[in-house]
Amino acid sequence: MKEQEKNSDLCGCYEPHPEKVTALKERLVEVAGLSELFSALGDEVRTKILYLLSADEMCVCDLAEALDLSLPAISHHLRLLKLLRLVKYRREGKMVYYSLADHHVLELIKVAQEHYAEER
Repeated sequence: MKEQEKNSDLCGCYEPHPEKVTALKERLVEVAGLSELFSALGDEVRTKILYLLSADEMCVCDLAEALDLSLPAISHHLRLLKLLRLVKYRREGKMVYYSLADHHVLELIKVAQEHYAEER
């Protein structure tokens, strides 16, 4: 089967529409970096950390205890979440407290919960 015939079987047209494709490719810039964000959220531990931080700021010790994980494991996840600007921290003496970076992170959590609830 010729290449054109294969394409027409898939979408009904024989050639791409260059002006449409160019416009679509330009829009792809808008989603650059989102895969990293979703990859981070795709990890169960990181999602749980964000969920706990949506309730209140917490120190690494409390997060480790709540999630039954080691301090280094929690620190590793928090480091990635900080790099992606999902969490922030503040120092109080020797203590470091983590919280959600801004309201957008909380919105991501809420929307995901709503979507998950719809599926059931």
